[in-house]
Order: sequence, then structure tokens, then C-alpha cells
Amino acid sequence: MPLCGVDDVAEGAAIGVEMELFGEHHAFIVTCADGRFHAYRNLCPHAGRRLDWAPGRFLLKDRVLVCAVHGASFRVESGLCIGGPCQGDHLLRVGVEVEGDAVMLTSL
Repeated sequence: MPLCGVDDVAEGAAIGVEMELFGEHHAFIVTCADGRFHAYRNLCPHAGRRLDWAPGRFLLKDRVLVCAVHGASFRVESGLCIGGPCQGDHLLRVGVEVEGDAVMLTSL
């Protein structure tokens, strides 16, 4: 199932993707670092809140994604929390792979 197009996510950026799967709403974060795509559930492990500061808009600098609610900081390549209230926890990774010009969801 396609999450987004490869051109939708600029190098060093992150986007939000919302979709219905199996009758349930899901929100994802898709990032690109060194030409590789990473995807996570849009859910902070600290408080169970979304990370975006506005729908689909994220605080991101130097490959670190910051939760807009409590300031937890996550590496985009691994989802590891490197600062803030959930240090040592991870974002929930979802499997993705590139097929042609699409970033495809391969596992939840």
C-alpha cells in the first residue's frame, strides 16, 4: 500500500500521512535521510500524543524530530529518543520500501 511518493519527502524532511487501514485511522511520519526512507506511527511514546505541531508539520533539525508537546527528541534514522521525557524509548517503526516512485507500507 503506498504511503506517499518519493518526491513528497525532501531529503532531511518529514511529512505526515493519514490513512484508513482495516477500518481504523492511522497517522504516520515519513522521513528521508541520506536517500533512505523511514516511517513511524505519529505517536510519542511518552504521552501517547501526536508529534506534529500542526497537522502533518513537524519540528525537525539535523535529523532530530522533536515532539511539539513535551520536547522529546528522536533520531529520524532509528526513532530512538535521545532527549526529553522518554529518553531511551523508540517511536513505533512501520516497514516501508521504495517501489518505483512510491514509498510503500510493508508492515505495521
